[in-house]
Amino acid sequence: MYEILEAKELADSIYKFVVKAPRCAASCEPGQFVIVRTHADSERIPLTVCDYNREEGTVTIVVQVIGASTFIMKTLKKGDFFHDFVGPLGRASEFLEEEIDALKNKKILFVAGGLGTAPVYPQVKWLHEHGVDADVIVGAKTKDMLIMEEEMRAVAGTLYITTDDGSYERSGMVTKVIEDLYAEGKKYDVCVAIGPMIMMKFVCLLTKKLDLHTIVSMNPIMVDGTGMCGACRLTVDGQVKFACVDGPEFDGHLVDFDEAMKRQQIYKTKEGRAYLKEKEGDTHHGGCGHCGGDE
Repeated sequence: MYEILEAKELADSIYKFVVKAPRCAASCEPGQFVIVRTHADSERIPLTVCDYNREEGTVTIVVQVIGASTFIMKTLKKGDFFHDFVGPLGRASEFLEEEIDALKNKKILFVAGGLGTAPVYPQVKWLHEHGVDADVIVGAKTKDMLIMEEEMRAVAGTLYITTDDGSYERSGMVTKVIEDLYAEGKKYDVCVAIGPMIMMKFVCLLTKKLDLHTIVSMNPIMVDGTGMCGACRLTVDGQVKFACVDGPEFDGHLVDFDEAMKRQQIYKTKEGRAYLKEKEGDTHHGGCGHCGGDE
């Protein structure tokens, strides 16, 4: 059992939990995820690590209520417990593999859409702690849906906020901010975009034109989180990959977003899952490939 030390509503249907999980906190890195269950028979929910404190043995996650399991999760409060809190899983951000001096010579841009602010934050924080500045664009539908502004301002080189309805700071999509920055003479060496699939797709279409290497997180398509359900199968540079075991981060210019989004919709129904299993055959599953994860 994993005690909840803090439970807070960040925005409508978006909740933050600080969880006592010493073993996970001791080894997790930015870019990785955990699998959470509220009860013994609950759905497994993969969630990207939002923050961690090795000394205190805590891991922070941010959850959006989109179904029955997350609806139950939002009722938990300080002092309650998660039944399972498994991780870290997935591959850490590629920045952790680079020399710090090399990173300091790079101009890095992060683009966070909606809930994507949560997984962007630990990467920007890690860079900040190592003396590397990174600019951040955060997009939200409205001012009321904006999360973690104060935390992000504390670690970002420059923070640009935009809202779809113009209710706070800039108006428009995150792609418009990128275009504006380049029009002002800004140039970047690498971009990390995390958020809704459609946002990441259009960011990548733009950055490809700008010849800007772009990393995306495919966490939104994960279901089981261990490569056994076949949900997060995607095509990257013509090869079959699984977000949970090969990612969740990939070169965004090599991801087939149209296929991934179409497949995500098909996977939502029992008939759709059966169809994908038959169509894709041996490539349907990652992990062991023979788990019966669709049952």
